[in-house]
Amino acid sequence: MNEEIEFIIDSAKEQMQNAIEHLIKELRNIRAGKATPAMLAGVQVDYYGSSTPLSQVANVNTPDARTITVQPWEKNMLQEIEKAIMVANIGFNPMNNGDNIIINVPPLTEERRVGLCKQAKAESEHAKVGVRNARKEANNEIKKADVSDDMKKNAETEVQSLTDSFVKKTDELFTVKESEIMTI
Repeated sequence: MNEEIEFIIDSAKEQMQNAIEHLIKELRNIRAGKATPAMLAGVQVDYYGSSTPLSQVANVNTPDARTITVQPWEKNMLQEIEKAIMVANIGFNPMNNGDNIIINVPPLTEERRVGLCKQAKAESEHAKVGVRNARKEANNEIKKADVSDDMKKNAETEVQSLTDSFVKKTDELFTVKESEIMTI
C-alpha cells in the first residue's frame, strides 16, 4: 500500500484510540457505588500557596467498599485537605479524626444510578462522534490522495473496518460501566 495512504490510516487509528482513551478516563470519573481513590482524583489542595493534586500531599486508600481514608503526609494539612474536598463539590462529607480524613461513600439511589447510566451513555456517544470524525477526516484525505481509485476504495474499506471495531469497543466499555453502576 502507498505510504501516503498508510499514514492517513495510521493517523485515523491514533485519533480513534485517543477517543477510546478519553472515554475510559471519563468513565473512571463516574462513580459506580464502590469507593475508589479515583473519586478524589480531581481534588486540588492549597499546598503552601500552590494548587496541588490531593494524591501529591496525602495517601488515599479504600479500606472497604464504602469508605475512603485520606492520610496527609503533614498533619497541618488536614484542614486544607478537608476544605478542598468540600470545595470540590463531589457530594462527600469528610470527617476529620485528627489523624486522617474519613469519607463514607453513601450507597447510590436507583434514581442516581439511572442518572449515572445516562451520563456514561452520553460519554460513550461522545467517543463515537470522535471516532466517526476521525473516519470522516481520513476519508477526505484519501479522496485527495494521488493514488488509483482501487487503492482509495481499499483504504476507505480499511478505515470503515477500523471505525466499526472502535465503535464496538466503545459499546463494550459502556456495557461494562452500566453493569458496574446498576450492580447494588
